[in-house]
Amino acid sequence: MEPKLISSAQNPLVKQILLLKDKSRERKKTGRFVVEGQKELELALSGGYVPKQCLFCPEVNPSLNVASFHFPSGVEVVQITQPVYEKLAYRGTTEGVLCIMESKQHGLDSIQFKTDTPLVLVAEAPEKPGNIGALLRTADAAAVDAVLIANPKSDLYNPNIVRSSVGCVFTNQIGMGTTEEIIQFLKSNQIKIYCAALSASKNYVECNFTGASAIVMGTESTGLTEDWLQNSDQNIIIPMHGKIDSMNVSVSAAILIFEARRQRGF
Repeated sequence: MEPKLISSAQNPLVKQILLLKDKSRERKKTGRFVVEGQKELELALSGGYVPKQCLFCPEVNPSLNVASFHFPSGVEVVQITQPVYEKLAYRGTTEGVLCIMESKQHGLDSIQFKTDTPLVLVAEAPEKPGNIGALLRTADAAAVDAVLIANPKSDLYNPNIVRSSVGCVFTNQIGMGTTEEIIQFLKSNQIKIYCAALSASKNYVECNFTGASAIVMGTESTGLTEDWLQNSDQNIIIPMHGKIDSMNVSVSAAILIFEARRQRGF
């Protein structure tokens, strides 16, 4: 059966997608968000995300085969015209496809470790979607066991996070909670806490990350809160040789996480 065609930007489904893209409140209320782009969609599907509607535009990508996504039965597939797609698309280089997906729950009780020595990346109160996306890319590249976000300031399904993470928001096991909840979670799982901090710190290369380890990053402006510093098993530092005393949080996290991965034999 031929998919139905939407050619008007006033169509209710088009309006719903615009709301989901632009309004965090709408995403939270409906439990849905928008995935744009073939690669991102493939990563979301492989990560167990459930699609509800798929919209595609043959004029933008004539070679796109929607059937190749192997959607579950019941997923509505809709063809849209190029003007409608251009109104909906977050960026102009995507491959003519976008989907409405169901969000996942990211409580700490959803986190499951497959090893007794998990490697965990913790970010406290990250605000900039670009930094969150970069942290998630690093976590995916290093195959960390979980990313925990303490006191989140941004909606995880913000289009900027999905885009800047290149879909790694779908490939990581992500848990969210308060600082207090995450500290308790780490301690209950016997995971050592290594806080990136300037005071009472040890050179990161002198630390042993081969056991169950959590590397905890604060914001670039204020660092970690006192709760983390009081519960840290060891503060760690990356020695600086220039005029400044810190780097971008995602760069610092990558250095620390890959040192831990190196110690574990990559």
